[in-house]
This record gives sequence, structure tokens and C-alpha cells, in this order.
Amino acid sequence: MVKTTQDIEAQAPQTPAKRRVRADAQRSSDALLKAALEVFKTSGVDAPVREIAEKAGVGIGTVYRNFPQRADLVAAVFRQEVDRCAAAASQLAAEYGPGDALAKWLQRYVDFLAAKRGLAKALHSGDPAFEALPAYFEGNLKPALESLLLRAAAAGEVRKDVDSLELLGAVTGLSMPTHDKRPDHARRMVALLVEGLRHGTSPTLDPAP
Repeated sequence: MVKTTQDIEAQAPQTPAKRRVRADAQRSSDALLKAALEVFKTSGVDAPVREIAEKAGVGIGTVYRNFPQRADLVAAVFRQEVDRCAAAASQLAAEYGPGDALAKWLQRYVDFLAAKRGLAKALHSGDPAFEALPAYFEGNLKPALESLLLRAAAAGEVRKDVDSLELLGAVTGLSMPTHDKRPDHARRMVALLVEGLRHGTSPTLDPAP
């Protein structure tokens, strides 16, 4: 097989200077994604690129080098938020008991939905750049939730007949904007939903010695 220039460069040892350049580029990309999410929440996805660049502390040229099209930036922000929400499942499972980890993750999902609302206009625009995002959403968040549900069900802390996609849909519905403007409305409704999942269950007892 004939190696391309890119293959050779990828296999070549990274010099300290190259590693610094890559690290700087990663920091710029991370700063842009963080700034874009905050700007999208307050000003929408049509906010001026200059506003995002200024918030990230970079030049406009850096924005376009990382994300040539606005759709690229919007999609990258969405994927990052999905990744963070999915990763929270294992983090919470390591810190809390099965029922509490599930309850806390569902509240984390509420936060994800609040962030996603800033992207909703673009995500439903029909732009081909967003076609793969629904599958990315389901492919990452469904197994994250399933892992927590199975663990909680095995411990007898939630019902065993709960479908992960149905639960995601239920929390999404409870998090929709309503006439109730209280900021904790969705959290309170999801807490009640979790109590419903626990109804009729009892924790698994350790066998007697």
C-alpha cells in the first residue's frame, strides 16, 4: 500500500513544538465550543460570529479555521453536550447508589435539554449538516440511561419494565416550556417522575449469613 503524505505525517514522532501547536489548537476549539453554547443560549444560533469569537478570546479567523460553516459549529456544540451528558452516567454511577445515580442523571438530562433549546432552531432547519445528529443523540444517551436503569432495577430501586427511550421522551416532555415560568419546574416534575419509577419496588436485601 502506498502511504500518503498525511499517513507519513500522522506516524511521524511529534516534536515538542508540534505538540504545543496541537494543544493550542485544542484549547481554541474547546474555548469556541464553550463560548458558542453560552452565546446560543442567550442570543440564538444566528448570533454574530464576532460575539462568539470575543467571548472565546480568539480572532474571527480562528473560528472559521475550526468551523468553516456556522452549521459545523452548531453541530459540534450539540455533539459535545451529548458527550458530556452521556459521560455523566458512569461518573454518577461511581459516586452514588443505583437509585440516586439514576435520579441525578435525569436531572443532568434536564440541563442538557435546556442547553439544546438554544440550538433547536438550527437543528430543525433541514440543513444536511444536522441529519446525523438524531442518531448520535440516541446512540449515546440511550445506552447511558440503560446502564443506570439496569443497575437501579437490579437493586430493586426502580421498576423493571421501564423503557429507556420512553423515559427520555417523558423527561423531554416534562422539560418543554410551559406557562409555568419557575426555573425549577422541570426539575420538580422529573423528581416526581422518579418517585413513580420507584413505586411498588423494594430494595434487594443481602442474603442472611
